[in-house]
Amino acid sequence: MPLSPEEPQIPESAQGGTAAAPSRNVPTPRPVPGPRPAAAARPGRPGPRPVTPTQRTAPKPGPKAAPSAPAAGAPQVQLIPAPLDGALDAAEEAVDLLLDSGRAPGEILLITTGDPHPWAVHELSFGEAAYWAQHDAGDDVFYAGATVLDRLAPRPVAVIAVNGGTDAEVAEALPAALRRAGSLLIVCGERQRVDAVLGAGV
Repeated sequence: MPLSPEEPQIPESAQGGTAAAPSRNVPTPRPVPGPRPAAAARPGRPGPRPVTPTQRTAPKPGPKAAPSAPAAGAPQVQLIPAPLDGALDAAEEAVDLLLDSGRAPGEILLITTGDPHPWAVHELSFGEAAYWAQHDAGDDVFYAGATVLDRLAPRPVAVIAVNGGTDAEVAEALPAALRRAGSLLIVCGERQRVDAVLGAGV
């Protein structure tokens, strides 16, 4: 009688039986509570200046460009001639040079007589309280309009951009900016206008 071939027995473990499911006892990472950051990161400074806030808060070490000797007299005044529509750019370049030379950001005020600096507009969008808190902290360059000069605390260096305003407003702003400057006032504007004001008002 013909022999029927034996069918091989397939082990049950190889028949696609359910394999043991991997252990799901891996603990799910949970957030660790902690203090919230003091302030949320804000976007970079608007406007053409390429310097970022992190560069401003970490000035290069080294001697200051204009070592402030304990002055017995008035601050030094420097004029950077610039047209009305270029005064703000000239003031920004002056601030960048001060920072590159080793000045700490908190030593510098930038004041405008006309349209406010874009960074002042940006910071004021967070509210007056936050804006003036930055002024009081004194750890970064502070941007302000000439209309609030009476609220500004003195700093070693004041940079003023004569980028607008009437002659009377400029004549009032320049001497007030000089009083806020501890050792150096940098004025960016039209030479004839600045000379006329400084010659009469200071």
